[in-house]
Amino acid sequence: MANAHDFAFTRLTGEDLPLKDFAGKAILVVNTASECGYTPQYDELEALWQANKDKGLVVLGVPCNQFGGQEPGSEAEIGAFCRKNYGVTFPMTAKNDVKGKTAHPFYKWAAGEAGLLGKPKWNFHKFLIGRDGAFVDWFSSQTKPTGPKIKKALEKVLI
Repeated sequence: MANAHDFAFTRLTGEDLPLKDFAGKAILVVNTASECGYTPQYDELEALWQANKDKGLVVLGVPCNQFGGQEPGSEAEIGAFCRKNYGVTFPMTAKNDVKGKTAHPFYKWAAGEAGLLGKPKWNFHKFLIGRDGAFVDWFSSQTKPTGPKIKKALEKVLI
């Protein structure tokens, strides 16, 4: 049976990013977009990363242009935007599709784990992966990264 550690992305900067590199850490995987109403969540995602990275949390941003064409830029433009406007230091992948036949294999797996309601329906959908690579939970775009739902879930996985 697959788990998240079986998948790999490519970083915004072009290097390989195998999720097995994060074995032993929890991962919050978020599909992002620079021109979305939820884009200010970058601030909270960065705060979450800074507050919990030493406890074993990785925040992983996955830019996606499938929802409203709200991530039209190149990888270099996305990286510059995130650093300049939100001070993002957490890892970011190259642009990927997160739904449908062209979805990245991680997203096909995670959608299967999450079930019909847990599939990404818009930007800033979140999947929480446990330290062992197992699927833990999903959170809708509206769920604030520093809000009570994610905080409660992190308390369980960052023990």
